[in-house]
Amino acid sequence: MSYRRPVPTIGDASSAAERAQVPDAWALRDDLASLERVVGARRDIRRFRPDPVPEDVLTAVLTAGHRGPSVGHSQPWRFIVVTEAATRDTAALMADRSRLRQAAGMAEESARGLLDLRLEGIREAPIGVVVACDRRTPPAGVLGRATFPDADLWSCAAAIENMWLTARAHGLGLGWVTLFEPAELADLLGLPDGVETLGWLCLGWPDERPPEPGLERAGWSKRLPLEQVVMRERWTERDAPTSHLRAPEPADVVAARDRSDDLLTVPGSLGVLDTVLDRITALPAVEGRGTLVVAAADHAVTAYGVTAFDPSVTADVARATREGTSMGAVAARASDLEVELIDAGIGCSRGDLVTSDALDEPTYAALLGRGHERGRALAGSGPVALGEVGVGNTTVAAALAAALLELPAEDVVGRGSSADAAMIDRKRDVVTRACARVGRVEAAEAVRRLGGGELAVLTGLVLGVAEAGGILVLDGLATSVCALAAVRVEPAVAAHLVAGQRSREKAHAAVLRELGLEPLLDLRIRAGEGVGAALATGLVKDALALRRGVARTRA
Repeated sequence: MSYRRPVPTIGDASSAAERAQVPDAWALRDDLASLERVVGARRDIRRFRPDPVPEDVLTAVLTAGHRGPSVGHSQPWRFIVVTEAATRDTAALMADRSRLRQAAGMAEESARGLLDLRLEGIREAPIGVVVACDRRTPPAGVLGRATFPDADLWSCAAAIENMWLTARAHGLGLGWVTLFEPAELADLLGLPDGVETLGWLCLGWPDERPPEPGLERAGWSKRLPLEQVVMRERWTERDAPTSHLRAPEPADVVAARDRSDDLLTVPGSLGVLDTVLDRITALPAVEGRGTLVVAAADHAVTAYGVTAFDPSVTADVARATREGTSMGAVAARASDLEVELIDAGIGCSRGDLVTSDALDEPTYAALLGRGHERGRALAGSGPVALGEVGVGNTTVAAALAAALLELPAEDVVGRGSSADAAMIDRKRDVVTRACARVGRVEAAEAVRRLGGGELAVLTGLVLGVAEAGGILVLDGLATSVCALAAVRVEPAVAAHLVAGQRSREKAHAAVLRELGLEPLLDLRIRAGEGVGAALATGLVKDALALRRGVARTRA
């Protein structure tokens, strides 16, 4: 006697006999070609249009991620959708810094390849999605994690792949940016302890349609043949592959890049200059003759024997700047820049850093405001190059860099102008004692307590120029550390900065890395007075003229 098989009304209704008779009956044959096409066409997109993504399309992408496989059905993923410009600006700055740090640890050729890659998607894409993994459940409490504790992270990576393929099928571009310090990104988004990020996904309509993966097209690497990555039964040893305030609106960033794409030249042919030009031409205040602003002040720290020159040299150089005969003024004239000197405390030494603050609160506020007001006024007249004059201020700048970067004195103190070994020891001692006195402080307070008159003015100037949409070209350590202080206050300032040069000062490279900037010049200039900034500004102006004059192509 036979009986009918009980068929459940929910779940799997197939029988073992049916599955044995047609093992491949579960196939979606009509969809195989489409699936293969979508998988083969998935790309890591770096260039985006600013057009908005419809909410239903975004929901489809997020839903695909939420349908991903997860260990023990734990669903550890959390999707943080970011559209606020301020958050994107800060994230972009973090990625720029991390890219330079990573390049510094690579072989020269690989580092140059990394620095040539375009990583502007964070600013351009209208949506950022940060996939976070909630790891607060102990591994022993999730089926499958007791033996493989990181399987929750693998689950989140699988969710990202679902999102990537779904975005591609909808015609969206997705770029996965992992050039972040995880703790920094987690802090930016307010993630609780035990929740980790897997990087930043840039999501938007692509402004490129690459026929093959971007890194492969860029000559970074190529896809290995399948047989080199497949082994049978057990591991087979073989040669391993080589491991290799408000910024501009996305529409402005993309439009600036669009204009450069029309030129009759290979994309990125000007190297670092192209990166700079794409950034600054997205700003509203680009054209104009421009100005070299030199701020000057005396410093009481000279009493500790940290300089080879008499403090009176500050006044002499300031006077020559007014007269147009200082090194900075002559360099500015060669680059067709106006020159402006700001007396921020010549003949007025204030606190010595070791026993007292560089500036009291009213003086600091007045100097900062003065710089801010002047910066706003100058922003519309072309690039603003920064310079400074102040005997002893390499020690001051080193102390400020040590405080902002939380580095010991030996990592920030350089030779300055003509220092000998004993003088360098004294400078290190001053920086150590000054930083110990103030402890950990916010950026603005660090400038007040460890900076000085010209650094306060320059910090305000950076904030004012950026606020008004202008361009700032930095000179040496002192101007760059002021820019870093301004960025700590307003992260969007970073989009307005150009690193004119990298000087000999030990801390300068570290400050530029923290700003995410590559210098245009690396000539070991130690003149101060804005010489490097003036020369670099001339280079930028020439490059802008080059873009205006080069023939353009048709679509």
